[in-house]
Amino acid sequence: MRLTGRTAIPAATLVAFLLSTAPARVHPHVFAEARLDVVLDQDGTIVKSLRHLWRFDDVFSSTVVMEFDKNGDLKLDDSELKDVSDTIYKSLAEFGYFQIVTVDGKDVPMKPPAQLMANYENDQLIVLFESEPKDPLKLSGKVEFGVYDPTFYTAIDFIEDEYMQVANLPASCSRTVIRPDPDEAIAQNQATLTEQFFDDPSGTDMSKIFATKLELVCKA
Repeated sequence: MRLTGRTAIPAATLVAFLLSTAPARVHPHVFAEARLDVVLDQDGTIVKSLRHLWRFDDVFSSTVVMEFDKNGDLKLDDSELKDVSDTIYKSLAEFGYFQIVTVDGKDVPMKPPAQLMANYENDQLIVLFESEPKDPLKLSGKVEFGVYDPTFYTAIDFIEDEYMQVANLPASCSRTVIRPDPDEAIAQNQATLTEQFFDDPSGTDMSKIFATKLELVCKA
């Protein structure tokens, strides 16, 4: 994974690629390799922010170029990249920017990112953004961080455990990357999975049970 930190077709098409919720499309059509960095304060007791990097597959990336390459030079200049980032930023707002944060199983509200940056390198679209908890998030108990698309349309994958990191983690905390087995996840959550989920998983928020998560367990 190489980590770094527009057109006649309407920009809305990009939204459809990222956020289609049609039941017939309940499997990934877009693929991205991801990195997540959890940033702590100087004392290592408070989560300050989450830094996300997503690198999209060549096919989807080329589609973005075709849609946003206004001057037809087969690349994306700064103004075209801004159009891409603005479109994705607005589109992902409804879905919490595909991120999930919980403390002892309870959702943690996150602020919208101040901005989202898009880049195009080596024929791949790269998206970067940083978000912060709405309230101070103390590193205590079981804190989990994950990324998932509730529509199942975009598969965001952490290829290696090292792509989910937290620098300067206190010695009182353990770090584990959890990769749920889909069949086991369904079996373990059978009691809470409704008929609606099986008819159309994209219409519920239960897809997060399949998300790869960074789990931090900290002793008081």
